[in-house]
Amino acid sequence: MLTPLEIIKKKRAEAVSRIISKGYLSTKRVYVGMATCEIAAGSKEVMDVFTEAVSKGLTDVYLSQKGCAGRCNLEPTVEVVEEGKIPVKYGKVNKERALEIVDRHLKNGQVIKEWLI
Repeated sequence: MLTPLEIIKKKRAEAVSRIISKGYLSTKRVYVGMATCEIAAGSKEVMDVFTEAVSKGLTDVYLSQKGCAGRCNLEPTVEVVEEGKIPVKYGKVNKERALEIVDRHLKNGQVIKEWLI
């Protein structure tokens, strides 16, 4: 039987493991616009690209959805927030652009200036 202190230590270790596995401590955060208007503009395909990249080993990235940004003419949008850097927001992101964002920005640190909003 575990002592109360051992139970607390076990619970803490489980919580820390969940936090790490979800990517909450990652230095890169990617937010894909997934409001109804953005889904209609194609953001589901965009989200799928990032989800697949993470599942295939893209590390140190926390991936999440975001709501409507009120920029319908620029949808789908993707925001990349990196520790110690100014956040960037890409507009009119399609599947091909999402693949480029993974390769050029997330893997190689190159902001794709011509797609910024």
